[in-house]
Amino acid sequence: MLVGCPAETAWHENRVAVTPEVVARLRKTGLDVIVETGAGRGACFPDEAYVAAGARIADRPEVFAEADILAVIHRPDCGRLRDGQVLIGLLEPQEAPEELAHVTALSFEGLPRTLSRAQSMDVLTSQANVAGYKAAILAADTFGGFFPMMMTAAGTVRPAKVLVLGGGVAGLQAMGTARRLGALVTGYDVRAAARADIASTGASVLDLGVTAEGEGGYARTLTAEEQADQQQAMVAAIRDFDVVITTAQVPGHSPPELVPGAALAGMAAGSVVVDLAAGPLGGNVAGSVPDGRVETGNGVVVLGAGNLPAQLPRAASSAWARNVAALLEYLIHDGSVVLDPEDEITAGLLVHSKETVS
Repeated sequence: MLVGCPAETAWHENRVAVTPEVVARLRKTGLDVIVETGAGRGACFPDEAYVAAGARIADRPEVFAEADILAVIHRPDCGRLRDGQVLIGLLEPQEAPEELAHVTALSFEGLPRTLSRAQSMDVLTSQANVAGYKAAILAADTFGGFFPMMMTAAGTVRPAKVLVLGGGVAGLQAMGTARRLGALVTGYDVRAAARADIASTGASVLDLGVTAEGEGGYARTLTAEEQADQQQAMVAAIRDFDVVITTAQVPGHSPPELVPGAALAGMAAGSVVVDLAAGPLGGNVAGSVPDGRVETGNGVVVLGAGNLPAQLPRAASSAWARNVAALLEYLIHDGSVVLDPEDEITAGLLVHSKETVS
């Protein structure tokens, strides 16, 4: 079977779905690999590295025409897809589903993330780790002071106070990274179960008196009264912090607004807020703009993070490609892609299936 890796064409997307390391891994399982010319350039993987690992380099039409399986990050130009071809990536299956009707589409959004045997395939987790790390680095780079305490001949400078809202993968990575940079870190999550995870990073735990446990490890949507109570408490708490990083997202819904305008108005000039949830459906921070920088009237900088994993393309691509390899190793048996609709992982991933590929 032939696995194809086309170049990503989304704006500012520097990642690639298959790396030379994973080419070698796939070859050991009996799979051949074809990679579009220059597909790994943005992540610093030259064509020569793919060839050395055993891949064939070809132009885009040839990759689409010959590959049995296409590994991508975002949905590609679907007009090039062949009937029955297997497509693996973050495919946003709810958007224009007719474009995927003629292929076997496996979308990582549907992976059951609570299954331990699915963790090695979970691109959402691997990319959230990258995003959380980069969010802390971005905040430190934007903040006009030091993150760690500094003792100098000119005097001692106190460490920055960092608040991370959301105790999921991205939030925990942001907390751990900010602590490694020397900041005093506090974490908050509306789920009581997440508080032990926050404490495990060495961060303090902020308690606003509101909890909301949901299904599948996610927080449920707050009632109007709970949201009002949370925001009132947040306005009072947030003024004590130099940096705030927000990471709270609810799959399929608009992200909750955790930092209202009143909270921003109470922060000191020069404070930095990084909204990891900023997107087309809104964000966690009032007035945040995806991939944008906004400065409030009182001098607070609000950064809409956008696609942070694409800003660390080498690390993010390496993690993504390993997830792809783990999925292919799970699905391929005796030279065929075997799709068992009774299997929880397959059922979660499968958007459309045309036939078993061999």
